[in-house]
Amino acid sequence: MKQYNLGIEATLEIIGGKWKALIICLLMSDAKRTSELQRNIQGISQKVLIQQLRELERDGLVKRFVYQQMPPKVEYSLTEYGVTAIKIVDVMCSWGKENIRIRQEQGEEIVLSEEL
Repeated sequence: MKQYNLGIEATLEIIGGKWKALIICLLMSDAKRTSELQRNIQGISQKVLIQQLRELERDGLVKRFVYQQMPPKVEYSLTEYGVTAIKIVDVMCSWGKENIRIRQEQGEEIVLSEEL
């Protein structure tokens, strides 16, 4: 039996880490191919991206759709359950923007280039 001391532990187990919230953020608008995701997440390797997508798929947040064509085409999108994580990601984005604003006011040279 798995036991958690705080609810946030269960959340971090599913969407914690460096990449999963970014992947969810990118999938919030529509389905994406692996190459689209990799292009929009600076610093992630294809191997790590696929591993993270598989974990999100295993946990029920992401679904994988394979088109029967040549060359093969695969798209990822949020499941109905995955859509419930949007609230969390939105709060994280808002907090991050506010954090950047405060740091800018304190004189830190920091820029947010939102292309999403």
